[in-house]
Amino acid sequence: MKHPILAAVAACALAGAAQAQDAHSWDVEDDFGSVAFAVENAIIGAGLVVDHVSHTGAMLERTRADVGSDKVIFTAADVFSFCSAKVSRAVMEIDPTNVQFCPYNIFVYETPEHPGVITVGFRDYPEGEMDMVEEMLGGIVAEALMLDP
Repeated sequence: MKHPILAAVAACALAGAAQAQDAHSWDVEDDFGSVAFAVENAIIGAGLVVDHVSHTGAMLERTRADVGSDKVIFTAADVFSFCSAKVSRAVMEIDPTNVQFCPYNIFVYETPEHPGVITVGFRDYPEGEMDMVEEMLGGIVAEALMLDP
């Protein structure tokens, strides 16, 4: 018999995994390096500090054979992680559990199936106070991709 608490934790984890697939994204025809550079500059231009750049595409390619795969997922893929003291304070003063969403991330990737098409985006956050975060991230992406507001 399953333990009821473990079953509840597993159900929550599965629900979270399903939600993690939701994202706001935009495609642009350009080269990966230029778009990644523009995203990083837009983050810095917004007065924020990039805490970490995860070179996810390079890691997946480097470890592809080690995990027994022959599929190339990305030509390139990076995830930029950063936080905003102002926005983070605002959403966490409303609900301290919003700490779970910080740092915020913007992903940039290119796939072998669509060379020259770069996807830029960020995850979807819960409705309510996290709309502030989505507005901030959307503004950064708009600046990086030179989108009309």
